[in-house]
Amino acid sequence: MTTILDGGMGRELQRLGAPFRQPEWSALALLQGPEYVTQAHEGFARAGANMISTNSYAIVPFHIGDALFAERGLALAGLAGQLARDVADRHGVRVAGSLPPVLGSYRPDLFEVEAARAILTVLIEGLTPFADVWLAETLSSLGEAELVGEMLAADSRPLWLSFTLNDEGSARLRSGESIEAAVALAQKLGAAALLFNCSAPEVMEDAVARARAAMGTDAIEIGVYANGFAHSDTEVPANGGLRDIRADLDPPRYLEWARKWVAAGATMVGGCCGIGPQHIQALAGGLR
Repeated sequence: MTTILDGGMGRELQRLGAPFRQPEWSALALLQGPEYVTQAHEGFARAGANMISTNSYAIVPFHIGDALFAERGLALAGLAGQLARDVADRHGVRVAGSLPPVLGSYRPDLFEVEAARAILTVLIEGLTPFADVWLAETLSSLGEAELVGEMLAADSRPLWLSFTLNDEGSARLRSGESIEAAVALAQKLGAAALLFNCSAPEVMEDAVARARAAMGTDAIEIGVYANGFAHSDTEVPANGGLRDIRADLDPPRYLEWARKWVAAGATMVGGCCGIGPQHIQALAGGLR
């Protein structure tokens, strides 16, 4: 059976009318309207998701600023965990503790180990009482994943590593590192799953196939949750504005892509930015 993940929290909050803007992104709802976060989690759980991710992606100085993170980062992470846990318990599903790329999305050049460690320490502490698995997501480089693996080495919960890919050409991490290198690192760290997220649907099938081939007999689960961003010659910085959502990814078309990922070896499928509860409902109905 394919595990069904949830969809993109930020755009779902925006659709629901929650407080939402850049640079705070999805963290603004935690600050000004946490009931909307609950509503979004409920929508994905009712749609058929087996796993919902905490709304902790934007609880970083990159989005909310250094002062607010220092003052309220731990409490906000705890709130994000509690909101997800409450919904998960009502629906009998699991919670993934979301650990984002803490120094900037799509920016492997900004990664610095000790600066990232300080931020991740706060997020992990806040989410620890609520997470069933750890999901380090939208990782652009092997270094980001290696740090998370080191910090959670003594934690008994499953670790999922999810990498974002370059959207053009042959699938590779945004750092330029290979799919095969990501597989080797995931196996070295004892990860329970290797996923690919926040990238175009078109690059995912190749990534899954190459990951499956590279695993050999030491196979772990593979997952995909693509985004719905429109292609653009001028890419909007990750917290510099709101990117357009493409019009050709309605739920039936997204399900068509997902079938290809599953055929290539994926065992988990969900959605990232712009993929909502209707898409997840289509996946749940079409892949189970």
